[in-house]
Amino acid sequence: MRSFRDLPSVDQVLRRLTHLNGLPQAFLANEIRAELALRRESLARGAEPQETSVESAVEQRLKKLLAPSLCEVINATGVILHTNLGRAPLADFKPIARYSNLEYDLETGKRGKRDAHTAPLLARLLGKSAIIVNNNAAAVFLVLHELAAGYEVIVSRGELIEIGDGFRIPEIMARSGAVLREVGTTNRTRIADYREAINERTRLILRVHPSNFHVSGFTARPELRELAELSREENIPVYEDLGSGCLMNLAGVRVDEPVVRESLDAGMNVVSFSCDKLLGGPQSGIIAGDAELVGRIRRNPIYRALRADKLIIESLETTLRHILTENWRAIPTLRMIFAPLDEIRARAERIASKLDGLQSAIHESESTIGGGSTPHQ
Repeated sequence: MRSFRDLPSVDQVLRRLTHLNGLPQAFLANEIRAELALRRESLARGAEPQETSVESAVEQRLKKLLAPSLCEVINATGVILHTNLGRAPLADFKPIARYSNLEYDLETGKRGKRDAHTAPLLARLLGKSAIIVNNNAAAVFLVLHELAAGYEVIVSRGELIEIGDGFRIPEIMARSGAVLREVGTTNRTRIADYREAINERTRLILRVHPSNFHVSGFTARPELRELAELSREENIPVYEDLGSGCLMNLAGVRVDEPVVRESLDAGMNVVSFSCDKLLGGPQSGIIAGDAELVGRIRRNPIYRALRADKLIIESLETTLRHILTENWRAIPTLRMIFAPLDEIRARAERIASKLDGLQSAIHESESTIGGGSTPHQ
């Protein structure tokens, strides 16, 4: 097609695509118009004419558009929680595609709450009240909005972090309506810095776990118990953003991340963390802590915009049940973290034996957890 006059009309192309009559005609016509528009632009630029017919090009457009875009891939990167590959692979669960008791109490026959499916599990794992939102960034926003909107939040300068996709603590704090009150320095902040910053406008003390970077050398930060003591003295709640969210001590496999239960036991009034990292669940965030504060946060109208849907709740419930019963092998992320070297070597040998015609070799190396956690790896 070397000129505009050589381009077929929409009707002409439609007649040549009769085998696609099962598709809505208006939809098909729009795709044809889009392809013709591209060819007109190409001709106007003086580009070389396309050899592919309009009909073939439209069929290719439709094939790409109507095929599933999200699909399974093989993770051969050596990074367990690969952000671009969906982070934590999920434990097997059977999605309920039809009606469910998401917000219906089968025992009383009355309306229920979606939290009820995970609350008993989280209560046993954490010893506190807890709610679920759609990710930890949402959790941070919601906690700050409910507990400190219009008032000051004290945070160390060394904890004003940025995580993936440009998420910055100061910016999310500003959007929540809370006012940032920086204390200390990048490398050293003492409990006295927090105490001196408290005034009549202080509503919250914020502790942020630097999950994606590590500062060493001449450093200092208060212990959790010191912040908890200050919180009780001044009657100001302290909130810890734990980031990755580790529910068990993984020091035995060289994963140096704070354990959620230990933060709560140390006196943190509220904590929040991700579920799709070291927890090994779906993308979501958990807010846990004192029942009165968590209840306030749940009653915030914005909670409804940030709450998790039924598929997330179903997947997370399955994952939490496996954690509670220490069924680690049912959770792919934890299974990979705990996998002994002999098992990994046997798997590598099995894969290598199936690579017919390809030269391969097996070498020992160290993988990384990934997902914005364990920065020392």
